[in-house]
Amino acid sequence: MTHQTLTPHSRQSLSRQPLLRALIYAVCAVLLIALAACSPAPSTLTAAPNVVFKTINNQQFDTASLKGQVTLINFWATSCSTCVQSMPMLSGLHTTYSPSGYRMVAVAMDYDNLAFINNFAQSRKLGFDVVHDADGAIAKAFENTKLTPTSYLIDKKGNVVKRYVGKPSEEAFKATIDALLKA
Repeated sequence: MTHQTLTPHSRQSLSRQPLLRALIYAVCAVLLIALAACSPAPSTLTAAPNVVFKTINNQQFDTASLKGQVTLINFWATSCSTCVQSMPMLSGLHTTYSPSGYRMVAVAMDYDNLAFINNFAQSRKLGFDVVHDADGAIAKAFENTKLTPTSYLIDKKGNVVKRYVGKPSEEAFKATIDALLKA
């Protein structure tokens, strides 16, 4: 039987293994979340829930009034860097497709500050509906949405076609909108 003597260096190396393993697991978890955020995520909703939206400009409408249009309900926050980075693309899509029957509703989360939301919408000249979900009722109705950005693409009949968690691929997103507008 051979005996190995543990040196201070080998003891240190052994004590670091659990930390290294934990670090590797954490990196893998972050990568999996990032990969999941790059594609449509399955939704349990088949139809958009009937909720009332009140814009920051005090206009009010409900989900039922969106029928006949292809609609994107985008949950976001001013503190979410991916949300902020996605807004120019989403705004461009709104400008391009709104004459053809596309509508976007940006729903700011309940924890967001109304002054920040107003400033963001005004400074970026957002041309679509911006809503503050002050009591969280809209997010709750949409599968208790907590992660931002999360978006629901709804067809002309009010059916949820896709749910996106994270920033969607612009080309794939355009193709889906084009197909829904033609249907």
